[in-house]
Amino acid sequence: MAEFSQQRGKRRDDSGLGSVLDLLLANARLVLGVSGAAVLAIATLAVKRGFVDHTHIPSMCLSHQLIDRATSPREEDDPKAEQKSLEESWQDLALIKSSTPCCLTLQEKLLSHYSIHLPMSEEQVAVAHQLARSICAELQSFLQNKCPELPFGSLFLSGPLLDGLGALAADHIHFMLPVVLDATLWSLIPGEDTVVRNPQYWMIKRTDLEYFPRGRSPWDRFLVGQYLSSNVLNETLHKMLVASINWPAIGSLLGTVIRPLVASRELRLDVKHDQVELSIGLFPVVEMEDKVLLAAPPEGLVENLWLESFGRAEVLKVKELDAGDAGARQHCLRILNGVCRIHPALHKLSGSPLAHVILHLSTTESDWAEESLATRFQQVLEELVGYLENGVLPCYFNPKVGFFLKELSLNYVQETRNSFQVQPIVFLWTTTLQQMQLVR
Repeated sequence: MAEFSQQRGKRRDDSGLGSVLDLLLANARLVLGVSGAAVLAIATLAVKRGFVDHTHIPSMCLSHQLIDRATSPREEDDPKAEQKSLEESWQDLALIKSSTPCCLTLQEKLLSHYSIHLPMSEEQVAVAHQLARSICAELQSFLQNKCPELPFGSLFLSGPLLDGLGALAADHIHFMLPVVLDATLWSLIPGEDTVVRNPQYWMIKRTDLEYFPRGRSPWDRFLVGQYLSSNVLNETLHKMLVASINWPAIGSLLGTVIRPLVASRELRLDVKHDQVELSIGLFPVVEMEDKVLLAAPPEGLVENLWLESFGRAEVLKVKELDAGDAGARQHCLRILNGVCRIHPALHKLSGSPLAHVILHLSTTESDWAEESLATRFQQVLEELVGYLENGVLPCYFNPKVGFFLKELSLNYVQETRNSFQVQPIVFLWTTTLQQMQLVR
């Protein structure tokens, strides 16, 4: 909807040019004849498309040739020549429709893609922030009244819309719910020592039960064995979200419709407003021993695992590197996220995996200036294909942790290689068209 409004605005901005061209076309038939007017109309289409799409390249490639043909002398009283000229005009129209990817360089296409598919307007961002803060405050108040014995910290917002690195829409906002633990009663068990042998998953163990028996910590009610269960905590919160909070009343006050996801393990709210639609996820989080752990256990029978999150570190590191050399890493990451997010086979790669590819590449490539955006973009894609072939992408902050990509088939890897490396411009253009169709 935002892009639709922006496109309408762009058309209004170019109304002066459009009026001149329309006036020219209105008198073209009298001066140039039917075929000349047809050719000139196609040339005008090329110019208009260039300005509307902010690329200008199609008009540069074709419009001068077409205008020359339209205004060149023609044989008088020759119906065959007239018909031939009309046929050529339709061929020119087909050429215009297929020429855009070929005329643009990758650098131009990247910048065009980003400018066309801009993030939400400032007004929409403000509305999304205000809605999220209001819902967050309501949820915080409910938890304090419902569970005063549980020392939850203050809810805070996170996610692509707030960190500025990912989303082209306000479709994912995270509510981070701090679980405040007494460090003398709890300790972390490294991921390698857990039952899944995965260094990204940790366990939180209740200690000194012989001296401080169950009940000493308010979080003991969520114990499974001797471990704080992320699954039990999530189930408790899910019941509250679904059955205990009067979301229709809250939504009415905020001018929105708020619905919790019932048939899902996720703690998620869908929010619909006249101007924006939000998908809000609630994540209990524990911060201990310089680790950030989320109550996001893997699917299966394991109930006690906590997922180590590197999201905050990713954002800080990318911004720190860009601040140090005036680089375009954030710009590159936004474009990649926008492409992968709406591509049917690439949506799993958006977010953290792309950030880690860029961070890895930054250790070997120092030139991240805006002028090198296309070169770095292609390098990121080449690196990504290599990681896909290996089936794992090492974490930038801990090489023992990997983002596993083995569920992606070898055929998909080969298709990705062809799309990215052989025809990166066509791939980006195709993805852009897919996104435009989704918007419509």
